[in-house]
Amino acid sequence: MKILVCGGAGYIGSHMVRYLLEQGHEAVVLDNLSTGHAASVPEGLLETADLLVPSSLEAVFARHRFDGVIHFCARSLVGESVAQPYSYYENNVVGTLNLLQAMQKAGVSRLVFSSTAAVFGNPDTSLIDEEHPARPINPYGASKLMVERVLADAGPAYGLRSVALRYFNAAGADPQGDIGESHQPETHLIPNVLRAALGQGGGLKVFGSDYPTRDGTCVRDYVHVNDLASAHLLALQYMGSQEGAHTFNLGNGQGFTVLEVIEASRRITRHAIDFEQVARRPGDPAILVASSEKARRLLGWRPQFTDIGEIIETAWRWHQSQAY
Repeated sequence: MKILVCGGAGYIGSHMVRYLLEQGHEAVVLDNLSTGHAASVPEGLLETADLLVPSSLEAVFARHRFDGVIHFCARSLVGESVAQPYSYYENNVVGTLNLLQAMQKAGVSRLVFSSTAAVFGNPDTSLIDEEHPARPINPYGASKLMVERVLADAGPAYGLRSVALRYFNAAGADPQGDIGESHQPETHLIPNVLRAALGQGGGLKVFGSDYPTRDGTCVRDYVHVNDLASAHLLALQYMGSQEGAHTFNLGNGQGFTVLEVIEASRRITRHAIDFEQVARRPGDPAILVASSEKARRLLGWRPQFTDIGEIIETAWRWHQSQAY
C-alpha cells in the first residue's frame, strides 16, 4: 500500500513512517513542520503542506495516488487548548474537514485517525473501554470527539471507512535510538523524568501525593510508540473488509504510578532523579488505564512492549543522544 502520513514529521508520525517502510509499504509524509522535525523524515518522502491551506493539500493528492491516509496532525496541549480554543477547533476540526474533502475529491476512502483518551474526560471507572461515556473537559478532547462524530457521519454519506484510535500515554522510542520524543514545551512524564536524569529541564514536579493509589500518585497507562504504529497498520488492513466508522482504545492494559516511573528510570539510567512533590492539578483523575480487549479481538493487536522498564530504556537510548 501507499499511505499518506499526515503529521509524519512528529513523534508518533515519524515512528509510523519507519514502521510502514519496514513492513514493505510506501509512505509519503505531509507536514507543515510547525512542531515536527524534517530530520525525522527519510529523504525524499516529505511534502510540506498545511491542512489549513486546501490548495496545498490538493496538490499533494494530485501528485500521488494513495491507498489510505493516517492522520496525526493536531495541536495537543490541554492547557493551551483552554487558553486558545479557537486555534484548537480550527486546527483539529477544520483542518481535518479540509483533509477529508481532499480525500473525497481524490477518491481515497480509508482513514486512520489519531484520537485520544481525552475524549473521556473524568472517568467513571479506572479501566476504560470503548463504551465508557465520552465527556471531554477541555477543547483538545472536545475537538477530537467532534472529528470522531464527523467520521461517523461521513461513512453513510460518502462511503468513508475510518478507524479512530484513542490512545492513552504514548511513550518510548524506536530501539535503534535515532528518533524519539521531542516537544517544546515538553509536558509528558517520561521525557521530563529522563531530562531530569540528564540535569536538563526546569525541575521535575510530581503533582499530588494523596491519591487513592498504592503510593499516593496518579496511575497512568503507557503504550510504546512502536506498538501504536503497529495498531495503525492493522486498522488500515481492518478497513479492507469493514465499512463505516470504528473506534478502538489502545493502551498497555496495566497502569504505573508516577513514583514507579521515576524509580524505574533511576534503575535504567543509574542517575539520581530529584523531584518536588506539589499539589494536585485540577482535573487529574487518580487512575487512567485502557481496556484494549476490543483492539486485541478485532484487530489482532498484541503490544510487544509491556514492561515499563523496557519502554523507558528505549526512550533513554534516544535522550542520551540529544543535546538540549
